[in-house]
Amino acid sequence: MGLSTHVLDTAHGCPAAGMRVTLQRLDGERAITLKTLELNADGRAEGGLLDAASMVAGRYRLVFEVAAYFRSRGVALPEPPFLDVVPLEFGIADPAAHYHVPLLASPWSYSTYRGS
Repeated sequence: MGLSTHVLDTAHGCPAAGMRVTLQRLDGERAITLKTLELNADGRAEGGLLDAASMVAGRYRLVFEVAAYFRSRGVALPEPPFLDVVPLEFGIADPAAHYHVPLLASPWSYSTYRGS
């Protein structure tokens, strides 16, 4: 079923189109980058992040480039920004299941949950 994400820009009330996201698999202290992409017009990773055949049980990290996204939208941020990149670490216990990791973000806050 795979791994997917969806980012909503809560400051503007829209999908975070164009936000850069990096997916990493964590191997002890080492982070292995699997994919870096820009979210589509709906704030989603086109085609998902990992397909079911590529998923293995383990620890993963999604890194969302929040400050760069808001700057690209014309938001004046302090230097350094309050939120620059948002790393979300999560576990995949059942590679046959679907894992959806949404992010709701503004320049000042974020929240996440395991979606469906």
